[in-house]
Amino acid sequence: MAAGTFEGVGYTRLPVNDSAVELHQDAIYEAVLHSSQEDRERVEKNLLRKLDTRMSMLMLIYILNYIDRNNVAAARLRGFEEDLHLEGQQFNTVLSILYVGYILMQIPSNMFLNCIGKPSIYLPGCMAIWGVISVLTVSVLFIVFSGRYTGVLVTRFCVGFVEAAFFPGALFLLSKWYKRRELGERIAILTCGAMLSNAFGSLLASAILDIMDGVWGYAAWRWLFYVEGTLTVVVALCATCVLPDFPSTPSRWLTPEEHALAQIRMEEDGGEDEESEDSKSLTSGLIQALSDWKVWWLCIAETIMAVYLSFNAFFPTLGATMGYNPTVTLLLCSPPWALATFLAFKTSRHSDADGERFLHIVVPSFLGIVGFLMAMSTMNTAVRYMSMFLLTQSYTAGVVFWAWVSNSISRPPSKRAVALAFINSLSTVGKIIGSYVWPSKWGPSYANSCAICIAANTLFILMLWVFRQHLRRLNEELEAEDIKLGRPKGLRYLL
Repeated sequence: MAAGTFEGVGYTRLPVNDSAVELHQDAIYEAVLHSSQEDRERVEKNLLRKLDTRMSMLMLIYILNYIDRNNVAAARLRGFEEDLHLEGQQFNTVLSILYVGYILMQIPSNMFLNCIGKPSIYLPGCMAIWGVISVLTVSVLFIVFSGRYTGVLVTRFCVGFVEAAFFPGALFLLSKWYKRRELGERIAILTCGAMLSNAFGSLLASAILDIMDGVWGYAAWRWLFYVEGTLTVVVALCATCVLPDFPSTPSRWLTPEEHALAQIRMEEDGGEDEESEDSKSLTSGLIQALSDWKVWWLCIAETIMAVYLSFNAFFPTLGATMGYNPTVTLLLCSPPWALATFLAFKTSRHSDADGERFLHIVVPSFLGIVGFLMAMSTMNTAVRYMSMFLLTQSYTAGVVFWAWVSNSISRPPSKRAVALAFINSLSTVGKIIGSYVWPSKWGPSYANSCAICIAANTLFILMLWVFRQHLRRLNEELEAEDIKLGRPKGLRYLL
């Protein structure tokens, strides 16, 4: 046996067997738990640095997730509808069918992820599958379905079915490692991937559509699916070596002290202790989530938000109303999303620092309303382009909203896993509705579409105000209970 110390606290290295390893881990856990504040801060700094480095892979995955999901919007500008003979509302249905797969898969996916505890394998595996589907989309359309409308629906449904695993799974993974006041910034980094995909996805699509048109006799939009799908598969293979599993599983990339502190942090922040086998079962978290009215309220709010954020799928179409050619249109779509990404990150950091969520959601939402008012009131090119910058600010509200959801349904983990998937899954109904909010017959001003989005945005704000008042009352009750029982300050909901 060999002796060791951690920051002056001694422990003994025991012979390697299951019971010895467990005792050794317990000794390290106790040593970290009783270490000085200065020592703990140093270990925590190293832990967060390693975590942030590995979690940054999630943003790259989300960029590709959105690029693969929205490539039909760019393909529409270069013959996608014409080649596949889509008419009337068929293109809108092509967009919405993807979200049907989303609805069906998200809750089972997160329940399964919580059960197996291997996000480093599961999430990249799903990513590789949707990349392959994207690559094979064109072949399936023209070989199996002879370019018929049915083939487009089948392939888009399959993409949505597999992509459904990523976003709720990524949110759950982040919530397992980061404390509540750290979560907003990290979710911002993740969801900024969606905005970056809109910025740089447009640039990538513009380059592919211009350079590859006619290569080997294929139309430009076909190459869009080939190139972007292949890129997704390559990144998925790399992600298996980068993404972490949950804190409760062994981690070779962490020191024993960092691993112990990762678990201690979550226990102290919200009672994230090890769950019983019953609470980890597939049905326990589902029952707890569906019996909590907060989950349903947030689900409805997110559904409404999805309606007014539906402009995202039609952003190139809105840009085209300024009268430029497809290449210039796609290039002009990038700056609004680049600015929105920067401001979303800054807003989320400020929200974490202040420990406040509601106002950090309302202000960007109000800017979005102003943008819709500008877009519906004039066809002036400068004003409409300025409105596009304001519209994208609405996404900042969505970034902070997801941090608030994770904060408000913090435990147990099995419940949070289902709640995140349930809210994101059923809110997909809003995306399906949003697919029909922007019909071509309402163009080029799309005044009716903007009016619908303004109404949805306003209702979203009102629902969050009601939710905030409820959390305030819960905090008052928790504080009164702590005082009555003479115990230190416990869990408080962020407002």
